[in-house]
Order: sequence, then C-alpha cells, then structure tokens
Amino acid sequence: MSDYEVTNIGGPSEWGDHFGGFRPETRKQGRRVVDHELAMQFIGMTVNSMAPGEQAGYWHAHSKVEELYVFLAGRGQMGLDDDVVDVEPGSVVRVGQGVWRTWRAAPDGDEDLRWLCIRAGGEELPRLPDDASPVMDRPMPW
Repeated sequence: MSDYEVTNIGGPSEWGDHFGGFRPETRKQGRRVVDHELAMQFIGMTVNSMAPGEQAGYWHAHSKVEELYVFLAGRGQMGLDDDVVDVEPGSVVRVGQGVWRTWRAAPDGDEDLRWLCIRAGGEELPRLPDDASPVMDRPMPW
C-alpha cells in the first residue's frame, strides 16, 4: 500500500471562507491548518487569507520550528524582530527559531493577502535529497 494522501484546499480566492486554527481560542476566518487534515509527520502547512487592513493581533516566536512564508496574492508586511518587511506575490520569507514575527495585510490593499506557511522542525535537511532512489527506465504513467 502506498503512503500518500490527497486533499483539496481550493484556490486562493476561496481560502477566506475557511474558519480554523490550531486551538479553539485562536481559530479565525481565513486560516486552515492543512496538517490537521493529513497525516503529516515532519512538516506542517497552513493556508491563510487576510482582508486589507487585517492583522495577526499578536507576536510569536518558536523555539524548535522553522517557518517558510510563501506569499501568493495581495500586499502586506511582516514584523520580524525589530524589522518590518514588505511582502507581495512572490515574496518568500524564511523565519528561524527565536525570531519574533507578526504580519498584516496592507490597509490600502485592493485584495486579500494570501499565503502558505510551511513549518518544519527536527533534523537539518541535506543540501541534496540524498535519500531518493531514482529509476530512469520506469515508464511515465501518462
């Protein structure tokens, strides 16, 4: 039996319709914790949507988790320790352990800020994925 799962998170324009979060007291409109829906072991991912002017409302830092924010639509800003970084479609922000972070959608934005947040912890990744077993002569399925 193969070890994979498939889910559908919808297009980014649909992410604002989802109500979710990690804990009941932090659930909100526009957040979906995909790793709560799939049997993920070493990585996690949320899909997020914020209306123009909306903000996280809190700062946080992780002691073990590294996060990667991939912005797909809208404009906004991230607070990272003492810095403020502008984000837009195509911005990718890696945030290491111990870095304080928060974010907001631009108040004058004309569309929702939408992004993926990919979380991981544990062992350092090898520079090359050296655990792969390529098979060059296996026919493609299509």
